Amino acid sequence: MSVVVLAVGKKHEDWIQVGVQRYETRLRQPFDIKWEMIPHSSYEADRARQEESDRLLGRIADDAFVVLLDERGRNIESPTLSAMLEQQFSFGKKVVLIIGGAYGVDERVHARADFVWSLSKLVFPHQLVRLIVAEQIYRAQQISRGSGYHHE
Repeated sequence: MSVVVLAVGKKHEDWIQVGVQRYETRLRQPFDIKWEMIPHSSYEADRARQEESDRLLGRIADDAFVVLLDERGRNIESPTLSAMLEQQFSFGKKVVLIIGGAYGVDERVHARADFVWSLSKLVFPHQLVRLIVAEQIYRAQQISRGSGYHHE
């Protein structure tokens, strides 16, 4: 079991890949990450949002616990994320995190999400969000293991 991250866009840029790999090498199941890149739509605005949302929804199993990243979502602390992931793993749930495209996702994806997570009220480039997500999953793992990585 792994955390599956569905990310709209192209592969990691080199500078992001270095940072993401730094955390990925430290992750152990079930906290390890499997990245699935969803190509950008060739359309714009609403049509792009719809097409990308179709692609995302087609990759989500019915029994998955879905976390959507959205700046309008709920801002949580790292221990809360750790506890939420641990709970889903204990239920045997597949965890899927979604990073939408430049135009976001449509209401169907919002409706499918079990939790909408905001990293910040700020908007970040999608590549940078990938690095933040990798670090936060690593942090969640370390909190779960009781290591000294996370300080309160």
